[in-house]
Amino acid sequence: MDRYNRHIILSEIGPKGQEKLAAARVLVVGAGGLGCPVLQYLAAAGVGTIGIIDNDVVEESNLQRQILFGSASLGQNKAVAAKDRLNDLNNTIQINAYPEKLTFHNAMELFREYDIIVDGTDNFEARYLINDASVLSNKPVVFGAIHKFQGQVSVFNYNNGPTYRCVFPNKPGKHSVPNCSEVGVLGVLPGIIGTLLANEVLKVILGLGKVLSGKLLCYDALSSQVTTINVKRKEVKIQKVLQDKKIFQKRILGTTRKVDFTEVSLKEVMEKQDLQLIDVRELHEQPKVDDHRVLRIPLSRIEQHLDEISDRKIKAIFCQSGIRSKQAVSVLHNLQVNNCFSLKEGASEINRVIKESFNRVTNE
Repeated sequence: MDRYNRHIILSEIGPKGQEKLAAARVLVVGAGGLGCPVLQYLAAAGVGTIGIIDNDVVEESNLQRQILFGSASLGQNKAVAAKDRLNDLNNTIQINAYPEKLTFHNAMELFREYDIIVDGTDNFEARYLINDASVLSNKPVVFGAIHKFQGQVSVFNYNNGPTYRCVFPNKPGKHSVPNCSEVGVLGVLPGIIGTLLANEVLKVILGLGKVLSGKLLCYDALSSQVTTINVKRKEVKIQKVLQDKKIFQKRILGTTRKVDFTEVSLKEVMEKQDLQLIDVRELHEQPKVDDHRVLRIPLSRIEQHLDEISDRKIKAIFCQSGIRSKQAVSVLHNLQVNNCFSLKEGASEINRVIKESFNRVTNE
């Protein structure tokens, strides 16, 4: 009540609105100039689960505008460093750091775990990937972009509204549009645009006001002028994304055919001598499963580690919630690796079952 008092006393939010924030799950792609203020305000507002994905490290040139970081953060991965700073700001919420690049292999999996995606990236390849994955997973995207003294904000794919491709149908050629490392950016601009992004996220979660769907807000820091451009949904472009779904799935899963994701419980296979447990979470994810039969191979690296996977043993594959394990089964089936099963349980439950089994054997 004390932490969120100024929210709760707003009649438009109140305790129920704060509960909505606590239940919300937001993934921020990019912990740079835009991502930093977004993350700071979402954490302070009490958004219950915040994901941060970024494979970059903090450099001295970032400190001019990326206000979550300080000298002590230099050389650290941005997602991890941001999580550390945000935990100090609000230790009552769940913050998940993904120190990796957003790719076709992890986009759909991550997007399924969150309600809202925030695009704080600085390159077109990532923006089009985020757009297409959001269309296929039916998730709204709060979008921001900055260039020198100007910024843009919009909310895409919200309630069947326009998407990023409706505004920018075609990806520009590589190096055709310079980024801020080449042309510079006013240090406060990411803070202004990032705060607007956080505002749109809160509006979507709380159902307040008019969300910037169907509109592109353009801000000029030198004139303090705000221009809003109306944007219409273009069914042709949406249809093109959906037609590309099979190609997208092939790049994610390694196959376009339907796969029978045969699921087993750990108890069903626990006593088998020819068992290999495969953890396809990223190496930093917790909790670790302490069992000599566990092989840790991130889903994104599974093809590079095929030689570690036994061709004789039963492969019981697990992750945090069962999404990545099913994808891993699909990839392995496509690579002609047999006897692969997705475990029904996640890592925490698997740890519990293993401990129970150990205690039972010890007592006997």
